[in-house]
Amino acid sequence: MTAAHRPTDSVRWGIVGVGDVTERKSGPAFQRVEGSEIVAVMRRDGAKAADWARRHGVPRSYDDADALLADPDVDAVYIATPPDAHADLTLRAAAAGKPVYVEKPMARTAAECDTMIAACEEAGVPLLVAYYRRAMPRFRTVAALLADGAIGRPVAVSIRNQFPPKGWDVLPWRLRPEVAGGGFFVDLGSHTLDLLDHLLGPVEEVSGGSTNGGGHYPAEDLVTGVFRFASGVRGTGLWAFDAAEDVDEVEIVGTGGTLRFSSFQPEPLRLTTRDGTREIPAPYPDVVQQPLVQTVVDTILGRGTCPSTGVSARRTAAVVDALLAEHRATLR
Repeated sequence: MTAAHRPTDSVRWGIVGVGDVTERKSGPAFQRVEGSEIVAVMRRDGAKAADWARRHGVPRSYDDADALLADPDVDAVYIATPPDAHADLTLRAAAAGKPVYVEKPMARTAAECDTMIAACEEAGVPLLVAYYRRAMPRFRTVAALLADGAIGRPVAVSIRNQFPPKGWDVLPWRLRPEVAGGGFFVDLGSHTLDLLDHLLGPVEEVSGGSTNGGGHYPAEDLVTGVFRFASGVRGTGLWAFDAAEDVDEVEIVGTGGTLRFSSFQPEPLRLTTRDGTREIPAPYPDVVQQPLVQTVVDTILGRGTCPSTGVSARRTAAVVDALLAEHRATLR
């Protein structure tokens, strides 16, 4: 993006896809962080787009993505649609010379991620991804504890995420593999895997499997994995979404202690060493994406670095691909 196409002190955003995620998790962040404002939104239902714009004080709304991309007042684009549209919209935004911030998962597969990365590189625009746990204060505290040697040298990690099946009158898009790339594992598991990529380094080896045992929907409901991270840490993961019990825990074991925390709840971190166990408060921010959105804006303005890029998110997509290969083969 050339200086002629970018303001020097602020980023004017256009949002494509103003659904539920933009109401509280992300949308307000673009209006709260320094150097940012929303100037246009788009949704295929024009009345809903206009309603979102009215309620959030945004001057323009569209029912066509190309019209928003052609708006000369839009400097950068936040793509908040379901994942099946991410690749196409990113390519169109890149062709329009607009930096892209795209929801997670970045795309349905690593192959789609590759097309997005290539298009943005060719256009010379940033490609950033909404794996917002990388910037949340809660997980910055986890990173600081690890860096300070609170548990000694990390050697192992375990992930366990499970809950009972739910009932739906209409199956949500998150459980339709043709739209989401998978089910709850893609929606939730990718968050944890991406966070561990940030904390422990990229996954260099992965093996595992996936299946649908409950038959409540087409997507996988059981995924298991074994990992080796670039840091040398070994790991295991269990994601079970046809279970009787709710569990959400990541456990990082070190030579001098153990750190346990939830990926999706604001409960305290639990640090256990030879001196005992202590709880460390680590609440969620009011707008969970706000810390990451500030780094996105800073990156576009050339005054900082976002920790979640197309390249890092593509690594997470490749791990998801490896673990879902077994179940995806049954859907062909």
